[in-house]
Amino acid sequence: MDFFVKYLCAFIVGGLICVVAQILIDKTKLTSARILVLFVVCGVFLTAIGLYDYVVDFADYGARIPLTGFGYSLCKGVIKAVDEYGFRGIFTGGLADVATGVVMAVVFGLIASIVSKPKSKK
Repeated sequence: MDFFVKYLCAFIVGGLICVVAQILIDKTKLTSARILVLFVVCGVFLTAIGLYDYVVDFADYGARIPLTGFGYSLCKGVIKAVDEYGFRGIFTGGLADVATGVVMAVVFGLIASIVSKPKSKK
């Protein structure tokens, strides 16, 4: 795939996922936390039935970066660990595959909290 087309596909798919989230925020009474959980669960479900693989093949990181991609990574990790370790892989596979991303989110969150000046809500 051409370099420009690859980035365009990632931009469009990632943008559409964000548009769906914004519509859910604006048009429903769902809280942001519930929408985040919904997206992770949708990513797991679509990966489990084999549909999200097509989206990742088409958009690559445009589909891997949003929260649906986190669900995709969790599910792929579990599938790989179950194939390798059997039943025990259900409990270890998802966390083993996303551990680096979770650690980096915590570290960068800590850095942002140290660097920025907190403001109290009124």
